[in-house]
Amino acid sequence: MEKENALDALAALGQETRLDVFRLLVKAGKDGLTAGAVAEALDVLPNTLSTHLAALSRSGLVRAERDGRSICYRADLGTMQHLVTYLLQDCCGGNPELCAPIASLAGGCLPSGTR
Repeated sequence: MEKENALDALAALGQETRLDVFRLLVKAGKDGLTAGAVAEALDVLPNTLSTHLAALSRSGLVRAERDGRSICYRADLGTMQHLVTYLLQDCCGGNPELCAPIASLAGGCLPSGTR
């Protein structure tokens, strides 16, 4: 991940509603949620939510896919993984064992081959 992409992703997550949307979509998993379901779950006006979803989509943290007349939104965990990797790639002064507590937080949630 390039610095510019990291800044875009961090800026997108640096707003309360967008962070809530991203976390909700993470919980929804691969099935994702429609914009209406997200708006209802978070009690956000649809036009306001549209702006937040657009910012998350531009940053690559959220993917939209048309499903008939609806659009389904999903968290892009690959982008989040790249962001976290970018932030931690030089962590712990060359002592990766010091980062073990951070890595253990992901537990079994990371895709295989990414730990």
